[in-house]
Amino acid sequence: MKDFIKYVFATVTGIVVFSLIMGIFFVISLVGLAASSASTVPVEKNSVFTLMLSGQVDERAEDDIIGELTGQISEHIGLDDIISAIKKAKENEDIKGIYLEAGLFSIDTPASAHAIREALLDFKKSGKWIIAYGDSYTQTTYYICSAADKIYLNPQGMVDWHGLAANPYFLKDLLAKFGVKYQLCKVGKYKSAPEMMTADQMSEPNREQVTAYITGIWNVMLKDVSASRKIAVDSLNAYADRFVALADQSDLVKIKMVDKLMYTDEVKGEIKKLLKIDADEHINQVPLADMVNVKGKKEKGEEIAVYYAYGEIVDSETGSLAQQEHSIVANVVCKDLEKLANDDDVKAVVLRVNSPGGSAYASEQIWHAVTNLKAKKPVVVSMGGYAASGGYYISCNANYIYSEPTTITGSIGIFGMFPDFSGLLTDKLGVKFDEVKTNKHAAFGTMARPFNEEEMALLDQYIGRGYELFRKRVADGRKLSVEAVEEIAQGRVWLGNDALGIKLVDAIGSLDDAVKKAAQLAKLSEYKTSNYPEPTDWIDQFLAQAGKKNYLDEQMRVTLGEYYAPFRYLKDINKRNAIQTRLPYFLTIQ
Repeated sequence: MKDFIKYVFATVTGIVVFSLIMGIFFVISLVGLAASSASTVPVEKNSVFTLMLSGQVDERAEDDIIGELTGQISEHIGLDDIISAIKKAKENEDIKGIYLEAGLFSIDTPASAHAIREALLDFKKSGKWIIAYGDSYTQTTYYICSAADKIYLNPQGMVDWHGLAANPYFLKDLLAKFGVKYQLCKVGKYKSAPEMMTADQMSEPNREQVTAYITGIWNVMLKDVSASRKIAVDSLNAYADRFVALADQSDLVKIKMVDKLMYTDEVKGEIKKLLKIDADEHINQVPLADMVNVKGKKEKGEEIAVYYAYGEIVDSETGSLAQQEHSIVANVVCKDLEKLANDDDVKAVVLRVNSPGGSAYASEQIWHAVTNLKAKKPVVVSMGGYAASGGYYISCNANYIYSEPTTITGSIGIFGMFPDFSGLLTDKLGVKFDEVKTNKHAAFGTMARPFNEEEMALLDQYIGRGYELFRKRVADGRKLSVEAVEEIAQGRVWLGNDALGIKLVDAIGSLDDAVKKAAQLAKLSEYKTSNYPEPTDWIDQFLAQAGKKNYLDEQMRVTLGEYYAPFRYLKDINKRNAIQTRLPYFLTIQ
C-alpha cells in the first residue's frame, strides 16, 4: 500500500511539475510574441525589399496569437500591410529596389490587386527598380508584376493569361432534394443575390450587369498591362484567346510577356548587378513581415482617423458570422464612430469600406452613425474591392467618396429570403403539424407551412418600404432626385469607373487620396493618420480567441478555396437577418 501511495504521489508530482514547466514556456512564448510584434526592425544599407506574392490577401491583417503558438494558421496578408511596406520602401534610402516573387497568391478582389500595382508604380517614381520572378504566374500575379522593370520566368514556367469569367452557383435543385425551398420578396430587377437559392441559371438582367463589370475589370487590366509592357491591347486580347499559358516559354519572350527565361540563381545574379555587389556577396533582404515594422517617416500635425469597415454587415457579434469571419458588426461600429465623433483630437475620418453588404437593419444603423459623425467633422469614404448594397448604404452620406476603378459598388436594392422547411419536415421526415390560433396572423412564420398569399403581400410591402428608404438615403447623400436614383438603382451593380459617371462616387482614387481629401475638407496643412479599430493587445487577443477560434473552419477555408464561401453561406444561413441589402452571389472572378 505504501508503494502504491508513493507511486501515485510521484505521478501527481510529475504532472504538476510538467504543467508548471509547460506553463512557463507558454508564458515565455507569449511574451516573445508580444515583444517581437512591438519591435522596430533596422534596415541594412544596400537592401532589397522582398515581396513574396503568396498566401491569402485580405483588407487588413489581424494577429492570431493562438495560431502562432500552435502553428494551426493559414497565411493571411493584409492589403494595408503590403501598401504600407511598399510606401516605406520608397521612402527608405537603404532600400534600393523591390524583388517580387510570384507564388500561390489569392486576393480578395481585383481592386486590391490594382491597389498593390498602383503602389508599385508609385514606388518607381523614386527612381528605384523592381524585378519580378516566377516559376509560373497566375493572371493576378502577372497583372501585379507587370509593373516591374523586368519580368523573369523559369525556363519551364508559364504565364496564365486567359481573360475573366464569372461562375455563379445555383443551389435550388440541391435544396429541393432535401425538401427545402425559399420564398422570395425583392425590389430591383437586377437584385440577383437570391437567384443562388431560387433559380437554376442567371436572369437576363443579372447576365447583363455581370457581363458589364467583368468586361470593365478586364479592360482596366488590359490598359494597365499594355502601358507597362508596351504591348497593344489588341495583342493582349489575342494572347488571351490563344491561351498563352500553354505556349512555348520562348514564345513568351518573343511576344514581350516576359523579358527573359531564368532560374532563381540567375535572378540573384541580376539583382547583385543592380546592387553593384560582387557575385559571391550576400544580398540584404527585407521580407514583408520585417518591412511592416520598419520605422517610417514621422508624421506630424492634426489627426485623421482611418476606420476600417470590411466584411459582411451583421447586426451583432452574438450568434453571427462575426465569430468566424471578420464582419462589420453594427453595434460595435456605431459605438466606435460615436467615440471618433466625440474625440476632439480627431479632425476628420476616412471610412475604408470593403463590403458586399448584409443586414438591411444593421446598414441603416451604421448610416445613422456616419450621419452623426459627419455633423461634427468631415467624413470621406475610400472604397476597396466592394462597397455594394449595404456597403454602399453605409457610404452614401459621406462628404466625399473615392472608389478604385475596379471597385464593385451600387446594388441599391433590397430583398427578403425566407426558407420553407415544410417539405423536409413533412414529406421527408414525416413530421405532422396542427394549428390553433387566436388571431388571423398569429401563426405568421410557422415552420408548418410556407407563407400564404396574403402573408407574402404583407412582406412585399415591408420590403418595398425598405427599398424606398434606401433610395432616399442615397438621394439625400448624393444630392440627387429620387427619380434619378431610381434610374441607376433596381439592384444594379456598377464598376467604380462607371459609378463615377452616374454620381455614385465623386472620384477615382486610393486610400491615400481619400486621406488627402479629408485633410483638405478639415483645412489641415499638416496631418497624421491613425488606424481604427485599434489592434487589441496580445493578452486580450488570447482571451478573446481562446473561446471562439474554430481551426476546423479555418482549415476548411484553406482546403475549399473559392468553394468555401457558398459552403459557409449554407452552414450559417440561419444566423443571417432575413432582410438583406447584399451583393449578388459570391463573386468568383477567374
